[in-house]
Amino acid sequence: MKTITSILVVFCFGFVNAVNLYSQNSTIELTFTAQNNGQYVPMDSIVIENLTQGGDTTLYAPDTVLVLNYATGIVYYNQVGDDSFIVTQNYPNPFNEKTKFDLVLKGKDNIKIVVRDMVGRELTHYESVLNRGCHSFSFSPGVNSCYFLTVTGKQQSKMIKMLSVAVSRSNREKCRITYTGMNIEKPAFKYQEKVDYFVFNLGDELKFTTYTDVEKTEMTDSPSGNEIYTLQFDGWTPCPGMSAVTDIDGNIYNTVQLGEQCWMKENLRTTTYRNGESIPNVTDNNAWGNLTSGAYVWYDNNPVWKEKYGALYNWFTGIDGNDLCPAGWHMPSHDEWVQLTDFIGGWELPHGNMLKSCRQVNSPLGGDCDIMQHPRWTEDTFNGNYGTDDYGFSALPGGTRGSTGVFGGIGESGGWWSSSELSSGSAMGWFCGLYNESGFVDIYYSSKLPGLHVRCLKD
Repeated sequence: MKTITSILVVFCFGFVNAVNLYSQNSTIELTFTAQNNGQYVPMDSIVIENLTQGGDTTLYAPDTVLVLNYATGIVYYNQVGDDSFIVTQNYPNPFNEKTKFDLVLKGKDNIKIVVRDMVGRELTHYESVLNRGCHSFSFSPGVNSCYFLTVTGKQQSKMIKMLSVAVSRSNREKCRITYTGMNIEKPAFKYQEKVDYFVFNLGDELKFTTYTDVEKTEMTDSPSGNEIYTLQFDGWTPCPGMSAVTDIDGNIYNTVQLGEQCWMKENLRTTTYRNGESIPNVTDNNAWGNLTSGAYVWYDNNPVWKEKYGALYNWFTGIDGNDLCPAGWHMPSHDEWVQLTDFIGGWELPHGNMLKSCRQVNSPLGGDCDIMQHPRWTEDTFNGNYGTDDYGFSALPGGTRGSTGVFGGIGESGGWWSSSELSSGSAMGWFCGLYNESGFVDIYYSSKLPGLHVRCLKD
């Protein structure tokens, strides 16, 4: 199914015209979104095949915009010189309050980032000498709708186009770029290696295969201009009137309705409390084991796991009064976890499997459930427990960080904090656990020191 939103198409044509002022390329843009019953659905990847000439390429989320140069093939960025760095398309795009983009440098470089409006006026800039690696940035919009972000290094310049769809602009501050940190290089950039082998001419028939966690859908079209494709999926039931929620860092989470409860469908990955205070990132093992206040880590202290499994928080992070979850949401109590298991029929076998994502090594469900790549569950060769994701909760095993700071269990187990204590003032807190070798839901208690995941629940 193809859906074209007229207002957005007008903006996109404006983008293309402005890009042509800089690059003189004959380009069209294909934008992909996905829905389930009118609600937003996150995509893992989109495979684009040219059925006329052969060849294919892949977009990996969060990149959902394909730019086709119908004279020479695909062009993702306007650039000169060698490919010394990569700029990702901002995500989300279009965006409201804030959006993000990454810059991957193959070597140390003096980088300048400039944001301009449609008529070329500079709105804000950032300049610094950055080392090799993946650098993350956020961008907050001003009063404009369309923005051009240009990154310039010693030998190269690249540009992306950004669209703000904020409802209210009158009280906005000036737009700004914020450096948010350095990660290791991301595997999502592997599609750059094959982009030169995809050729497109006007009139070619393209096939689009879009994947989510457990499903895929296909369609074909012969685009002759900018298009917005909305792919339709069946699946979980999002919360009425709130298919997604955004945290203070701009991370977007889908929602799932389970009985009378509205849950986040993904693990929390914010590094900032709701009040704007940064959550301490404590990587040292000894320091972690002596904490009596909130802190977070990425599994194995490696940010590559952020998008796959979310953050690991100690118990104090969710109850220290700074508010970990977005406004209108909270870390669930012990009784609220019990309410969830009561809704699905209990905590015994196979109800734990019903909460697990079906992404698992050698899953008997086959298709997109049978997968080796993270995020996924390790195969259970002994008891034959496999995730069936009957309710769309899609629990994934992001492992834990123990009270001594040691990491373990990624792919095999997942734990989610409750806000409840074993008893008032106790050193023990309740949590929910799922394991690859078990079909049970374990609602148990432990020390408050381990790093576990958080799933927020709507108030």
